[in-house]
Amino acid sequence: MTDKVPMTADGYDQLQDELKHLKSVERPAVIVAIAEAREHGDLSENAEYHAARERQSFIEGRVAELEDKISRAQIIDPSKLSGDTVKFGATVTVVDEDTDEETTYQIVGEAEADVKNGRIAVTSPIARALIGKQVSDSIEVATPKGARAYEILKVQYV
Repeated sequence: MTDKVPMTADGYDQLQDELKHLKSVERPAVIVAIAEAREHGDLSENAEYHAARERQSFIEGRVAELEDKISRAQIIDPSKLSGDTVKFGATVTVVDEDTDEETTYQIVGEAEADVKNGRIAVTSPIARALIGKQVSDSIEVATPKGARAYEILKVQYV
């Protein structure tokens, strides 16, 4: 796949940090664990060996995944964007039209999404509904609890 992966600079830095940690800390530690487990003898019934090999497989898979995302990263700086239309990187304040509850979301890349901290993936249903809309527009989003209607109160690029 040659599709670009949109992300903020913070998200890119987080991926770089995780990759560095996996390569410089986790990978060497699992190699040592495998070597120690081999010293215990019969590998066919050695649970430590199998657990270490499984951990190694996970680490190598994650390293490959991170390297792929980093190589396809399209870094977008939201502070350099402006306008009233919601696009990637926007911080959007919405109000639930039924409960009058206000919520603020920043639309970010999938790898950096963190709903608890108000960072939603650009591919999430609410982000897809928000993209292209403007202040005072209403959107409807299908959620597990049923359809919800929101009005956009504010769009910022910070």
